[in-house]
Amino acid sequence: MAEGGNGPCSPIKWAVSVSTRSRSCGRDGEDTVLFKQADLPAVAFPTIADIRRQGKLCDVTLKVGDQRFSAHRVILAATIPYFNAMFTHDMVEANMSEITMEGIEPSALEALVNFSYTGSVTIDRYNAQSLLIAASFLHLNSVRDACCTFFKDRLHISNCVSVRTFADQYMCADLVEAANKFIHCHFKQVTLTDDFLCLPKDDVLHIISKDELNVCSEEEVFEAVLDWIRHRESVRKGDIAELMVQVRLPLLTPPYLSDRVATENIIKNSLQCRDLLDEARDYLLMPERRTLLQTFKTRPRCCTDIPGVVYAIGGLTPSGSSLNTTEMYDPVTGKWAVTESMVTTRSRVGTAVMNGKLYAIGGYNGSDRLCTVEMFDPATRAWKMVGPMNCKRSALGAAAVGGKLLVSGGYDGISSLNSVEIYDVKTDKWVLVAPMKCHRSASGMAVLEGEIYCCGGHDGLSIFDSVECYDCTLGTWRDVPPMRSKRCRLGVATLKGKLYAIGGYDGAVFQRTVERYDTETGKWTDVAPMNIKRSRVAVAATYGKLFAIGGYDGQTKLSSTEMYDPDLNKWVFVAPMIAHEGGVGVGIVPNCESSMD
Repeated sequence: MAEGGNGPCSPIKWAVSVSTRSRSCGRDGEDTVLFKQADLPAVAFPTIADIRRQGKLCDVTLKVGDQRFSAHRVILAATIPYFNAMFTHDMVEANMSEITMEGIEPSALEALVNFSYTGSVTIDRYNAQSLLIAASFLHLNSVRDACCTFFKDRLHISNCVSVRTFADQYMCADLVEAANKFIHCHFKQVTLTDDFLCLPKDDVLHIISKDELNVCSEEEVFEAVLDWIRHRESVRKGDIAELMVQVRLPLLTPPYLSDRVATENIIKNSLQCRDLLDEARDYLLMPERRTLLQTFKTRPRCCTDIPGVVYAIGGLTPSGSSLNTTEMYDPVTGKWAVTESMVTTRSRVGTAVMNGKLYAIGGYNGSDRLCTVEMFDPATRAWKMVGPMNCKRSALGAAAVGGKLLVSGGYDGISSLNSVEIYDVKTDKWVLVAPMKCHRSASGMAVLEGEIYCCGGHDGLSIFDSVECYDCTLGTWRDVPPMRSKRCRLGVATLKGKLYAIGGYDGAVFQRTVERYDTETGKWTDVAPMNIKRSRVAVAATYGKLFAIGGYDGQTKLSSTEMYDPDLNKWVFVAPMIAHEGGVGVGIVPNCESSMD
């Protein structure tokens, strides 16, 4: 061959001695190097998409109605499970050049075919439903999940029922659960919508049976059932007895039962409803028989997953003076802002939220323990005094359930207390009820499954690991399994059906440990500890997270806030308070409604 021709090159001669320190051993002991172009898919797919736009090399056409979309089998099979099964399992369509698709909107199919080339799809209010339907049909779960998230983020009074129905139809379990929670949290507003009134009976039964309904009183459930019946009374009046079984008539007041329920014609004309009414009257009028009449109908409703704003109130200045300052934290924006101050300065204050209003109960004003109570109404942005307690109390427990406030224990300036009082907003009066078994100051209190749990605390001599539970129906206290650690000045809250005891002081150590109680197992278990020690910590639960706010670490009054994610079992710092440090009282004031915007 002539010199400089295009013939085969001579093999290159390699040196015999080669360092293998950074080389791998290949065929016949030879050293090799693996080369990978990590961005090849990212570079190649836009080119393939461009080839498709030019109509080149396409080997299949998808037909919907009178519209056709050309594509490459190998791309569809690689990115969409439905087509993978079609083209790789000897189905009749595997060799067809044109395939007719049924039950999918053309625009949705086009968007998902484009997604198979680009990995992106735009979801909006106009295409979310059709995209979810098409993605479900094509087993494209990533897009289906993205559509579900789109709906979750835009749940509203006006659409939550229809979203729930739609999600149930396409077996989107997480979206059904999210819609259910929204309906529970906004029950009264939802029942006023046409969507609710048009629900089938079984769906109404499912909704009104839940403990988690956020209602001011059982009256709202009763009225919702009547409204649903009357919407199509001629065909629905026969359903009244089945629905009334789920209305907790024993939770209604005797006057309401007599003046409203008993006089309603639909009730009077149903023998079963009259029996239910008599059962409720027996329960209310014969307290001595209540232990024999315990059913789910005597258990108060309790919604514990209400999204809302965290309010922090009272506490101490760096010099030790009590504060009347109030600030609020929005978990959505992650910011604190100062808002309207209380009428009275209060530290070691009890807090609870009832009917969307925040109550500041008792506490210490710098010179005396307080029996006074004030209430903040978010609608008017103002605090006002309400009926005082019978006893002075600071470092007390406070909770709201079934349209009533309950406070327990605390310190009156002389000794720790075991007395318990309940506030009725209709009478503006506090009434002493059955005392706790222990004198408890600086305990933690929360509501779980319609019952009130009081955890830890001290009596001036001993710090407790014990826990007592108040049955609102029987009006009695009982012991439940003790915590794993002794704790006073702890925070307690309920999240996703579990009770959490957080931080505190055991007499020797300021704690950052956290434990969780499960009513099904009757056991406390340790979960992830907070990042720092917190005694006098305030705890609140909202948006599926726990917030541990302020406190004292043994040396410093704290303004920092931590958030716990139960799914990750992890605490992370979020924005600190801007107007408080040390011990505050906190409460969650529910949002009026989520926005569609």
